Amino acid sequence: MSKRWNVYVTREIPKPALDLLAQHCDMEVNPEDRVLTREELLEKVKGRDGVLCLLTDTIDAEVLDAAKGAVIFANYAVGFNNIDVQAATERGILITNTPGVLTETTADMAWALLFAVARRVVESDKYNRAGKFKGWGPLHFLGQEVTGKTLGVVGGGRIGTSFARKAKGFDMTILYTDVAPNPEFEAQTGGKFVDMETLLKEADFVSLHVPLMPETKHLIGEKELKMMKKSAILINTSRGPVVDELALVKALKEGEIWGAGLDVYEWEPEMAPGLAELDNVVVCPHIASATYETRTKMGMMAVENLLAGLRGEVPPNCLNPEVLKK
Repeated sequence: MSKRWNVYVTREIPKPALDLLAQHCDMEVNPEDRVLTREELLEKVKGRDGVLCLLTDTIDAEVLDAAKGAVIFANYAVGFNNIDVQAATERGILITNTPGVLTETTADMAWALLFAVARRVVESDKYNRAGKFKGWGPLHFLGQEVTGKTLGVVGGGRIGTSFARKAKGFDMTILYTDVAPNPEFEAQTGGKFVDMETLLKEADFVSLHVPLMPETKHLIGEKELKMMKKSAILINTSRGPVVDELALVKALKEGEIWGAGLDVYEWEPEMAPGLAELDNVVVCPHIASATYETRTKMGMMAVENLLAGLRGEVPPNCLNPEVLKK
């Protein structure tokens, strides 16, 4: 009989993924639909062969030391800024993520936010539910046109490319910026590479699709917001700290930009003071990947990464394969 590994799952994920894991492992799953406390996380990782963790779990040196003997931490997320990968590598622990699987879903969500803000969907829905709608009016909830406008994409990677490609159906002019031009982005979207300042000044809609790293923290701050058109809309489905949220609240209040659509927050799950009270922003609770199909695919990928690592193989989405070369 093949070995059954001892695995901990920090929060429940879709059932098909847990069923696959149960075929090969003795597993314990956090029974509550919440993030583990620090103390709980430190206790639960002890004595495990592997851990399937989420973006909401901070996996630092202390947690990795508590998990002494663990072979792998498989992150159920594309991003991995919640994990100290260098500390894991130093301790011989594999780290994996789930890239690619949520590209189209996240791009779809950015579009959902864009339209919701531009056409004041949430605001008018609340108005209607409150019984205030008494009939059609020529000045009711005037919003922004989308078709034929200029779309600015910050970050020309997989998600940014998918997002821009979908804009072709709306006959939009596409501008993008990144650390360098991306020929694949241009081939798929017809987009033009420009610097950040040009994009901010010319775009009617600015959508952020960059990873969180020191260089991208507060990529959009007070100075950048002032560069944007007063009729412009900012969309963020990347990571919260990419935007200076306090500066954004000020810009929205003072009419520096017309609106914003956010799925992520600088101090997530908390929002900056005053943000929730503004009508010109749509605020979603980090649901860009929240479709049955995508969340299940993420789970299956995380489990496959975990099992490969436990078998001593290089997992398909390994962030530090050098661990197995030591």
